Amino acid sequence: MALKAVHVSDVPSLDHVPENASFSLYSTRFSAGVDLGRAGSKSPKFLVIGHRGNGMNVLQSSDRRMRAVKENSIMSFNAAAKFPLDFIEFDVQVTKDGCPVIFHDDFILSLENGTVFEKRVTDLSLSEFLSYGPQKDTAEQGKPLLRKTKDGKILKWDVEQDDPLCTLQDVFRKVEPTVGFNIELKFDDHIVYEEEYLVRVLQTVLKIVFEYAKDRPIIFSSFHPDAAKLIRKLQSTYPVYFLTNGGNELYYDVRRNSLEDALKLCQENGLHGIVSEVRAIFRNPGAVTKIKESKLSLITYGRLNNVPEAVYMQHLMGIEGVIVDLVQEITQAVSDMIKPSKVAEEEGITSEEKRKVDSKPQFSQQELTFLLKLIPELIQI
Repeated sequence: MALKAVHVSDVPSLDHVPENASFSLYSTRFSAGVDLGRAGSKSPKFLVIGHRGNGMNVLQSSDRRMRAVKENSIMSFNAAAKFPLDFIEFDVQVTKDGCPVIFHDDFILSLENGTVFEKRVTDLSLSEFLSYGPQKDTAEQGKPLLRKTKDGKILKWDVEQDDPLCTLQDVFRKVEPTVGFNIELKFDDHIVYEEEYLVRVLQTVLKIVFEYAKDRPIIFSSFHPDAAKLIRKLQSTYPVYFLTNGGNELYYDVRRNSLEDALKLCQENGLHGIVSEVRAIFRNPGAVTKIKESKLSLITYGRLNNVPEAVYMQHLMGIEGVIVDLVQEITQAVSDMIKPSKVAEEEGITSEEKRKVDSKPQFSQQELTFLLKLIPELIQI
């Protein structure tokens, strides 16, 4: 397989975006065609998870793919489900009147009488939340929806295919039933939450999940250490993963500042795995061994996961999956690079021999050497 040159300017930005359970136990579809049920005995070779559905929106990007479909929408989720992935990832918050809704940012920005204003999502009622953006009743006009970039610019939330805001219940009812949900429990980094509040929010989310999930694979994840601990205590049906950027940014809560702290949190609270920013893994590859030895699952997120070569390197490292924006491109790349062998069926070899054949790299030694040299450059992105 020939490698293509990767230019930093072509890599979309990705911001924040889970007993010994792993993604393989909850997989229903796999891009390389492995037949695996929820309790199946076969293991997928690698998993691709769609970030906010078919990819996050980067409104200032010159890459049309980052503005193609409204993120965290029914349209985006079903667009992603057309490709061979197992999970879609999305962000859940709870309105002030107790309805779990899908939205990434802490604040909604809009325009009224020429003035830009912002309101915290969790301070809105459900009807207020749904009044922004396009409406389900096309005869109605929704309030303009704006977004603030990391550098403070305020842009119109302009995408090629727009879609109304939605609730968690909507998602269960309207999204392709074979795709799993990676439900990120979203909380503001700058607020110290009382446990009573966290419990109330998590119970509200769980009520919807238990009512509507049926056989759909579900995992929970959160950057908030206490929310991750509590959702694990409140239920034992679905695995819980702790999200961390592994030290790329520092927080007041030290539990968020390294892979070592993430590992400790998981071990002490019976969590099932870690979702790490990919650069933290490339900078500290030894952490992969420690995490796996602790019987924890490991997946990654980050803009490098939109680079096929970086994704393949993670497969070789033993990472179980990636959260990506470029769903079509990465599912195709994974299918091309990580192909299950049919030798076992044809020749009747043992399961151990088949495992070795299936995991044989599709790259030549020269290409693998190139990948190894690429890592120091990649982690600077």
